[in-house]
Amino acid sequence: MQPWSPCVENDLRRLLNEWDPIGVAGEVQDEYDCMLAPMLRRLCGGADETEIGEFLQHELEEHFGLDPLGARPEAMATRVIAWWTAVGRAEGGRA
Repeated sequence: MQPWSPCVENDLRRLLNEWDPIGVAGEVQDEYDCMLAPMLRRLCGGADETEIGEFLQHELEEHFGLDPLGARPEAMATRVIAWWTAVGRAEGGRA
């Protein structure tokens, strides 16, 4: 069982779709779902901005075959960590 709620997963899906490094989120809402569970496991395990940025960069390069520089994975990692911190506060310290 996952240690996060469906609401948390949906919020992260929304963030990834807003980032949309491939440019298909308008047509394919689940394109980035392959990153949800691995990223949430990392976040639950205490991953920091650097680790999330490295994960995103790896996914862009290896899974999606993109040049990660144009997608700015480090900026998205900053956004994810800020969101995760806010989720933790909203849920009493645990997402």
